Amino acid sequence: MSDAADQVAEQAAAELLRLRASIDNIDAALVFMLAERFRCTQQVGTLKAMHSMPPSDPAREEQQTARLRALAEEAHLDPEFAEKWFNFVVAEVIRHHTEAAEGR
Repeated sequence: MSDAADQVAEQAAAELLRLRASIDNIDAALVFMLAERFRCTQQVGTLKAMHSMPPSDPAREEQQTARLRALAEEAHLDPEFAEKWFNFVVAEVIRHHTEAAEGR
């Protein structure tokens, strides 16, 4: 390989490392943000259990789905993906709320 080709390959490898480091940082931030979100929703579940409120709130979920789809569009993220992610998270939250209501 020529010196120019070697230099291009080295630059590409360095850029790949830089991008992967950014992805790793974003993934770490997402994990910590999800943990914080679940701490908040666990408090909601405890409150609902204490006051015999249902674990699920379909009207709130519908509002949040619409809000997150709009945010996804604004962020140039596939709204279908955002909704799938939200549905996955909500299912886990409802499971936690149901467990709280059952005293587990």
